[in-house]
Order: sequence, then structure tokens, then C-alpha cells
Amino acid sequence: MPAKSQAQQKAAGAALAAKRGDIKKSELKGASKSMEKSMSEKELHDMASTKRKGKPEHASQ
Repeated sequence: MPAKSQAQQKAAGAALAAKRGDIKKSELKGASKSMEKSMSEKELHDMASTKRKGKPEHASQ
């Protein structure tokens, strides 16, 4: 599933890094913390690898 915004893509990247052990899970905040717990590594990779060009910074409500 592709990210809908740049912020979502960045959060997925941080969660993926924590899941892989590149950063400590305790360093995660907000959306990335819940993404790390609830999504698989493949789902996080798919979302984090979404291109940012043309995406809004934040998804509209």
C-alpha cells in the first residue's frame, strides 16, 4: 500500500528502521511507533519506498 503523504512515508521509514534494528524502538514517536507495532516489515517497506514527488506534506482530513 503506497503512502498518501510525505509524512506517512517518513513515519513508515522510521518504523521500518526500528523493526530492522537500525534505531531503537524507544526513539519512535507518534504514528511511527504504532506503525512499527501493527505492520509487517514488508508492509512498512512498501509504504516507505513510495516516491515523495507529487505527494502533499500531510494528508487532508
